[in-house]
Amino acid sequence: MDFQFTEEQEIFRKTVIDFVEKEVAPLADEVDRSDETPMHLFKRMGELGFLGLTIPEEYGGSGADMIIFCIFLEEMFRVSGSVAFSMMLHSISGLPPICRFGTDEQRRKYLLPGVKGEMISAFALTEPNAGSDVAAIQTTARRSKDHYILNGTKTFITNSTIADFFIVCAVLDKTKGIKGIALFIVEKGFPGFSVGRKLDKLGFHGSATGEIIFDDCRIPIESLLGEEEGGFISMLKTLQFERIAGGAMAIGSARAAFDDAMKHAKERVQFGQLIGKFQAIQFMLADVATEIESAKLLVYKAAWMESQGMRCSKESSMAKVYASEVAFRSADVALQIYGGYGYTMDYPVQRYLRDARVLRIAGGTSEIQRVVIADELGL
Repeated sequence: MDFQFTEEQEIFRKTVIDFVEKEVAPLADEVDRSDETPMHLFKRMGELGFLGLTIPEEYGGSGADMIIFCIFLEEMFRVSGSVAFSMMLHSISGLPPICRFGTDEQRRKYLLPGVKGEMISAFALTEPNAGSDVAAIQTTARRSKDHYILNGTKTFITNSTIADFFIVCAVLDKTKGIKGIALFIVEKGFPGFSVGRKLDKLGFHGSATGEIIFDDCRIPIESLLGEEEGGFISMLKTLQFERIAGGAMAIGSARAAFDDAMKHAKERVQFGQLIGKFQAIQFMLADVATEIESAKLLVYKAAWMESQGMRCSKESSMAKVYASEVAFRSADVALQIYGGYGYTMDYPVQRYLRDARVLRIAGGTSEIQRVVIADELGL
């Protein structure tokens, strides 16, 4: 049993740290204030091979395992949650389904430019009346000769305003239940497709989230991703990847807040001494440090199991629910240690808190993760 990164993984981690510190960190506060996605970073990450980490080499990726991807997400989110989240949805929810279920033509058309950052993807599942209950989606697809016609609305779609194509879940046959749900690749230029309003969020400013609308949207037969039956099952595999990724991002979030709080505790003087010398502050930081280490073990165990081809539904849900809640507690503790200063917009600790909160919702709420865990326990 080895709890250390391999030499290759450690070299990769240092490469990522160098990139995020030099090219992402200087933009983090401005991205949050402007709520604009730094599009040039997609192409830059494509040049460095970061967007294709989980994509096979034959399609322009590096074929890395889930551990490598988690290392990247952890370090990226530590610097900018919004940039990390947009990139994650593109790399693990937009591209891999095409890699796993697409035709050779679909792979050539979307994967190569997607890996290079020349095309941006999005995953369109959530609807106004179908969030956690994904089987209740109402967007429909109807076959008509040489094309499909889609109708419906999706919401909370990450990359909605910047994506070039979307992986869309739609009901093809209501009589077949979840087996009647199919996946489609919809390009933003298809007739009947439009982008709705961009959502004004509490956090993750700079990660475009909004609505997309299908009004008799006509798409070619070739846009079907996989088989007409089984799209729902394919989607569940994508969500498992996203849960492990969510855990890795949560670790990065928790570390960012913890490191900031530690620095402040070693600099701030009250009552004639550094506040880090007070036991109340020490206990808060000790608890958070312990929880971060525990979250790491859960997340990287799930990533390791996924990399080994092992079933890890329970482990991925455990990692996601625990790490996301640790991230919020870490940010909350950091704000408390900063005191009044932490409640102002002058320090990044408020951004950590706002960004961490969504991790308990996105990719499956904490409540849904507990449902999955309980089911895996046989309850």
